[in-house]
Amino acid sequence: MWAAAVRRLGEQLGRRGALLTLKGTIAVLYGYGQIAQPLPNPRGLHLLLKAAPIDAWGWAWIAAGVTALVCAWLPQRRDWPGFLAVWLIGSAWAMAYLVAWWPLDEYPRGWVPAVIFGAFGAVCLVAIGWDEPPARSEPPREN
Repeated sequence: MWAAAVRRLGEQLGRRGALLTLKGTIAVLYGYGQIAQPLPNPRGLHLLLKAAPIDAWGWAWIAAGVTALVCAWLPQRRDWPGFLAVWLIGSAWAMAYLVAWWPLDEYPRGWVPAVIFGAFGAVCLVAIGWDEPPARSEPPREN
C-alpha cells in the first residue's frame, strides 16, 4: 500500500519535481534557522547584512523554498520559477562569501561556503534543462 502511494507520488512529481521538493525543503529550513537562531558570527555576510538584516534574508530563503515547493507540482515547462528562486538565493550568499574572501580579504575561508552555496544553486541551472523521461506504458515487472 505505501509502496504504491510513494510510486504514484514519484510519478506525479517526476525527477524535476523531486529535486525542487528537496531544494525547497532545504531552503525553507535554512531560512527558518537564520530567523530562529542566526549564525553567531556572520563572517562573510557583511555585504548582505548591509542591504538587509539577517531576518529578512531568512525570509528570502523561506520564500525561495516555498516557491520551489509549489513549483515542484507544476508541469515541466512551468516549474522554472522554483529553479530560479533557489538559484538566486544561493547565488547571493555564494557571492557574498566569495567577495569577503577575495578581494576584501575579510574571511580567509570564505571560498569554502562560496563553493558550497554556489553548488547548491548551480544544481538548479543543470536541472532546469532536464527533460522528464516519457511515461511508461506498462508497469515494471516484479521478480
